[in-house]
Amino acid sequence: MNSFIEGARQPLLSVWRRAFLFSGALLLTACSHNASPPPFTASGFAGDHGAVRIWRKDTNDEVHLLSVFSPWHSGSTTTSEYRWQGDTLSLIELNIYSKPPEHIRARFDAHGELSFMQREVGGQKQQLSNDQIALYRYRAEQIRQTSDALRLGWVILRQGRWHADHTVTTCEGETLKPDLDSWAISHIERRQNHSSVEVSVAWLEAPEGSQLLLVANSDFCHWQPQAKSF
Repeated sequence: MNSFIEGARQPLLSVWRRAFLFSGALLLTACSHNASPPPFTASGFAGDHGAVRIWRKDTNDEVHLLSVFSPWHSGSTTTSEYRWQGDTLSLIELNIYSKPPEHIRARFDAHGELSFMQREVGGQKQQLSNDQIALYRYRAEQIRQTSDALRLGWVILRQGRWHADHTVTTCEGETLKPDLDSWAISHIERRQNHSSVEVSVAWLEAPEGSQLLLVANSDFCHWQPQAKSF
């Protein structure tokens, strides 16, 4: 699950730090865009320790959010699923693809009170402490606030298969040519030279510019959430 950054290593560090500042700038300018985003959106950002991709669906008074953390180097790929009714958190579900794998699930009632919790590590069920639950709730609110800003700032995540002519067939079936800088294109080409299949790429588009997020041999489209079933 850590193949997202295979081959990137040290050359990426300064670039991703710069990219993280770019993401921060997007957050700061998010409120300047007044048009309402669509109900189903995909976004993300580059953090200090890895890339975060976010899918979100707003239906009436419900918010359903899935974030996927992919580490640059050490650490485990983690999926985090959340649901809110209005501003009240109703579900936290985490899958940490470590060895052994870890699964965490917590549900909350209409008043925000904990109604169910369970942690499973390597098939062994455990209880969560109050401090752990408080930490997971805090992280949920953090990712919700970040998602709010990214949506308002029209920061859009796109994913698909890279082709030799620098175009991408996206997971939605479109053919696009991402407006990426020369370093990003060179990095993709280096990865492609070491792969027997067309690599997958993920990038961000915003009014402030475009940013490469991830390159991998695995097929991002195979598991990308779809609006109708999300």
